[in-house]
Amino acid sequence: MRGPVRVKRIYDEPSQDDGMRVLVDRMWPRGVSRERACLDLWARDIAPSTGLCKWFGHEPAKWAEFRNRYRAELGGREDEVRTLVDAAGTRPLTLLFAARDERHNNAVALLDLIESLLP
Repeated sequence: MRGPVRVKRIYDEPSQDDGMRVLVDRMWPRGVSRERACLDLWARDIAPSTGLCKWFGHEPAKWAEFRNRYRAELGGREDEVRTLVDAAGTRPLTLLFAARDERHNNAVALLDLIESLLP
């Protein structure tokens, strides 16, 4: 039985329901200590490239294209993505992000990819 996969801001309080907590940002979030983050994994290698983040700028009008470009970048990171897919197959998985926009960010795009790869 697989656990739920969800996204959550790193600034929100950790919960017992979070399961495996994975930060999927390249940069460490400001004002969050490593203790408070309660991370199981910092997967910075699967975060979008700096260039892609700058291009996107969290503009909702660029969301569809950002998702396409990010998925293309993840094509070179199959092992890292597979680690998250495998983890999601056994327990809850929470992808953590620092962005203010809770609907248009890399964790949401990664969630879509992971869910598409789950059995």
